[in-house]
Amino acid sequence: MTAPRADGTVERTVTRDELAGAAEALLAEDHRLALVAGHDDDEAGLRVVYLFTRPGERTELTVTVPRDDAWVPSLAARSFSAGRFERALHDQFGIVPAGHPRPRRLVHHAHWPDDWYPMRHDAGEQPRFRADTSSCAFVPVEGAGVYEIPVGPVHAGMIEPGHFRFSVVGETIVRMKARLWFVHRGMEKLFEGRTPAEGVELAEKISGDTSVGHALTYAMAVEAALGIRPPEADVLVRALLLELERVHNHVSDLGAICNDVGFGIVHQHTQRLREQLLRAHREITGHRLLRGAIGVGGARVLALPDVAALTAVGEQVNELVQIALGSSVLLDRFTGTAVLADDEARAMGVLGYVARAGGLDVDSRRDHPWVDLGPGFTVPTGSTGDVLARFTQRVDELAVSLTVIAHLVERLDGRLGAGPVADLPVKDGAGSALVEAWRGTACHRVEVVGGRLRRVAVLDPSFFTWPALPVALADTIVPDFPLANKSFNQSYAGNDL
Repeated sequence: MTAPRADGTVERTVTRDELAGAAEALLAEDHRLALVAGHDDDEAGLRVVYLFTRPGERTELTVTVPRDDAWVPSLAARSFSAGRFERALHDQFGIVPAGHPRPRRLVHHAHWPDDWYPMRHDAGEQPRFRADTSSCAFVPVEGAGVYEIPVGPVHAGMIEPGHFRFSVVGETIVRMKARLWFVHRGMEKLFEGRTPAEGVELAEKISGDTSVGHALTYAMAVEAALGIRPPEADVLVRALLLELERVHNHVSDLGAICNDVGFGIVHQHTQRLREQLLRAHREITGHRLLRGAIGVGGARVLALPDVAALTAVGEQVNELVQIALGSSVLLDRFTGTAVLADDEARAMGVLGYVARAGGLDVDSRRDHPWVDLGPGFTVPTGSTGDVLARFTQRVDELAVSLTVIAHLVERLDGRLGAGPVADLPVKDGAGSALVEAWRGTACHRVEVVGGRLRRVAVLDPSFFTWPALPVALADTIVPDFPLANKSFNQSYAGNDL
């Protein structure tokens, strides 16, 4: 074990024989597995880094893997999330999770070539892909009256592709299986070889509605690797942008959830309010999705938000919420629908508003703080874990964000931030960052060598929360699937990378 890095991370190198015991000890101490990152170190072989976190602490377990004997012991029996990370690790790096109970592909669909691992440096040119003629492995449900309903991957709206296979009796869902990774773009590969400054624009495009969340997480990870500390005003500007992003997404979701039970008038008005917010964003940063303001070493905006205008938006949202919750039809559709129990959410590592709506008190703004958000910052939680709880959770979080924004604008007192560092130090280093993006905790881990990005590992909270949707849908009726899905509202692009 070495001294903690600049970002506070304790690094431990373990052997493959020691990995399971070390990981089990951390999990027993209430750490969670936040990220698993594969690395190709060329002549030195392959390397796997396991990042574990708990409030105020980060620990990395690093295992070196021979290229000609590429395997690690599976942690799937100890952690649900670990089993999924391991399957992705095998798809991308060819590192076998020995002892995995279901070692089938995760990221790569069946038409991907066998024995081609794109994240290895010697992967070479992309080979020819096969026709995707195989079916995804679904567990069939048999019995009298059982039938299947396939949905997607192409949908009626503008959402991205995902396939959902329902096993149904009457209208009741017995089992649902989701198949994702139709839009896998090789985002982590695209970071390789760029300068740290060039990586910001790519990070903003990991998931469009989380432009601030991912740009900030990436920038903070690079700063940890290079030993850079942004000025106070820039840190406050970053926090401000993060809350502005949370506000416009929650406003949009509140209306969209209502729209899925036919309460379209609320949806129309929330979209009107969201458009006001997006136009204000353009005045603040020059971009409707708040892009271009965050860089490595700092942040700068063109103007500070109008707190009075934001307060007016909040008041109108509250009026719309009261109208919605005053509808007995809406309450009937929301209450008790798609319940995710807290023990299930905890076991699966669910994050963000979905976790908090079921009573899990998790929020990296408090658990891994990097800025003082003021006395108005609290972490609201629900208890019932149903659609209604996920709806009201957004309402409560929106109110907190508006309070925090007003506090940050007051503290900034007209300061707009200095902006990114023009000449970054050319040094080698590794760093990670945890940021409470609007869907939940985003995590990036960065390694910089010779002034270039050697490896950027990205985790959108959707990776943790998507698997919980099928669990919540058990005993839900088919017509409520769109409603339940929207109440989760996880990112396809952020998951598929």
